[in-house]
Amino acid sequence: MALVLSNIFRFFVLILFQGLVLNQVALLNGYMQPLLYVMAIILLPFELPLWVVLFISLFTGLSIDLFSSTLGMHMSACLVLAMVRGFTLKLLSPREGYEYGLQPRIEDMGLAWFLSYTGILIFAHHFWLFFIELFRFSEVWRTLGRILLSSVFTFVLIVLTQYLFYNKRR
Repeated sequence: MALVLSNIFRFFVLILFQGLVLNQVALLNGYMQPLLYVMAIILLPFELPLWVVLFISLFTGLSIDLFSSTLGMHMSACLVLAMVRGFTLKLLSPREGYEYGLQPRIEDMGLAWFLSYTGILIFAHHFWLFFIELFRFSEVWRTLGRILLSSVFTFVLIVLTQYLFYNKRR
C-alpha cells in the first residue's frame, strides 16, 4: 500500500511542478525545455501490466496537456513512452528477470542500468513530442537540436532527483 501511495504522491507532485514551474522554463530560446513529468512513468514498478502503464501514461499526458494547452501532444508522447518502456525493460532485463519489489531506480538497479533505461525512454518521448509539435521537415535540424538538448537537460534533472530524494545512503 505504501508503494501505491508513494507513486500517487509522486505523480501529483511531478504534474503540479511541471505545470506550474517547469512549463515556464525554456533555456536557449526554447532549445532546452525540462520535462521532468516523464519521471512519473519511468519510475512505475516493474510488476505493473502494460494496460495499467498505458492508462497512467494517458492520464499523465492529458494532465500536462491541460496545463500546456496542447491537447493530445503530451498524451501521445506519454503513450509512446509507455510502449517503449515495455520493450526497454525486456531489452535490459537481467537473465533471472526482475526481482519482486525492486523499482527502476538507481538505488535498486544500479547506475549503469538506470542511465541506459532512462536515456532510451527520455529520448523516445522527446523525439515523438518535438516532431509532432513542429511536424515540418524544413526544421529537422532545429528539432533534432531541441530533442538532444531537452533530453540531456531532463536526463540530468532525473538523475539529480534520484540522488536527492531516493538515495537511502544519504
